[in-house]
Formats: sequence, C-alpha cells, structure tokens
Amino acid sequence: MTYCLDFRERVMDYKAKEGLTFEQTNHHLGVGIRTLFRWNKALSPCRHCQRLATKIDMDALKADIQDWPDDYQWERAKRLGVSQSCIHYALKRLGVSYKKTLKHPKANDQARTEFKEKIAHYESSGQTIIYLDESGFAVDSPRTHGYSKKGSVGMVLRIGMPEDEQMP
Repeated sequence: MTYCLDFRERVMDYKAKEGLTFEQTNHHLGVGIRTLFRWNKALSPCRHCQRLATKIDMDALKADIQDWPDDYQWERAKRLGVSQSCIHYALKRLGVSYKKTLKHPKANDQARTEFKEKIAHYESSGQTIIYLDESGFAVDSPRTHGYSKKGSVGMVLRIGMPEDEQMP
C-alpha cells in the first residue's frame, strides 16, 4: 500500500526543517531509505499504466458477461478464442469481479412457504417430526457465483430455466 501524498510532503518537510539526512529520517520515522530517495525525486505516487487490450475485443467480453454472468473464465476463453489468463486480465481491466449469488438458483419461495406451514401444522397437532438425510450428489450442481461490475449485485442466469425463476 502506498503512503498518501500528504504524509510524503510532511516527511520531506520534516527532513528539510530538521536538517536530517536520509538515514536519520529513516531512524526517526521508520520510512525506508530507498523510499525517501524516491520521494526526493518525485513526491506523487506512480500510477499504473492502462494498456489497451490487444488480443480480446472488450465489447465482445462485456456482451459475454451480460449473456453468461456465471460462466467460468475458461468457458469465456474458449468462446472468445483467447487464453484463460487473457480473460482474467481483461476482467480486471473492466472492473468486473467474481461474486457469490444471494439465492440458490432452484429455490422456490412458494414451496418453502407451504413446507413451513406443514411443519407448523404438525407441531401444533403434537406429531413427531423426523428429519432424514437424503442428500446426495447432484448431476447438475448449481453455480453459486457469477461475474458482474464491481459495486453491483451479481446475477446468475441458467439455460433452460424460465425467465421468472432466474436469479436477481
């Protein structure tokens, strides 16, 4: 993490005002000597250069993210004809991150409400409720993560699901 510009200015002013050498400033403030030399040359922090994409069409990648927000990077790479690492760096350049979805894709609110009502009815009538573990391996495991712009909520769309059942 970089030091803020205000702190840099104050350190260099302190060094000049007290007439300290770089080594003495290092001992007083605990800032590295190499860092002090760098600040002596230029106080403002260096910015990362934003290189343009050369191997991938960024508009096509944006459209791909809109159409397939839950696809893996290797799937995008195969579709767009580039490597997975190319997709990784392009997603970083676009400011897109991998997010966990907030709802299971097969969740059914109506069925859940009916189940809760049945349980409440059984409990009120004094019947014993026995839970059995019927978990197993699903052939079509749901994708719980998807890509979306940083600062926005992720959306996962599944092929074959009705539009009203798609996740927000």
